[in-house]
Amino acid sequence: MKITIVYDNETTKPDLKSDWGFSCFIENKKNILFDTGANDDILLSNMEVLGIEPKNIDIVFLSHNHWDHVGGLDSLLSMNPKIKVYKPDFSLKPKEFLPGFMTTGILSGIEQSLMIKTGKGLVVIGGCSHPGLENILDVARKFGEIHAVIGGFHGFDKFDALKDINLVIPCHCTQYKKEICELYPENCSSCGAGKIVEI
Repeated sequence: MKITIVYDNETTKPDLKSDWGFSCFIENKKNILFDTGANDDILLSNMEVLGIEPKNIDIVFLSHNHWDHVGGLDSLLSMNPKIKVYKPDFSLKPKEFLPGFMTTGILSGIEQSLMIKTGKGLVVIGGCSHPGLENILDVARKFGEIHAVIGGFHGFDKFDALKDINLVIPCHCTQYKKEICELYPENCSSCGAGKIVEI
């Protein structure tokens, strides 16, 4: 499985644009775009640089309806009307919606996170983790051992919840990036548009 960060507050190379928001592209059995950033022009520009074609996106999975996560949706749908969109309220409970792909269900009435089964364990991807990353991880652990967690962690500060996770990539709105990476230097990795994670 390959995960490419498409939209983030930071970039990994100069030909990509940074902006407040988040999106990542997941290439597995299905091609899933998780969130769509804040600005459609920036999203599409970064996708072009990264070689991601809108016509190759099967699914858009939206974590929550805040502007910095849904800004590129309309443009993508105009370019590829066949994209299936999983909105935050499509499931009230955790469930597997495709083989190997699960939602936490909408937590705290605002946000869902994506869980993907891999040979190394679950990969958990979150938008902003408004319901609390520790609560998202508690839901995920009911489906199996967590290998990686990627995305915005917001004000998460219950750092012990990360101690058994092999790969931690704090992105976007994470308030305590520095502290997390200092606590877990071997497991923590920086984010940024253009970053590629292969699992």
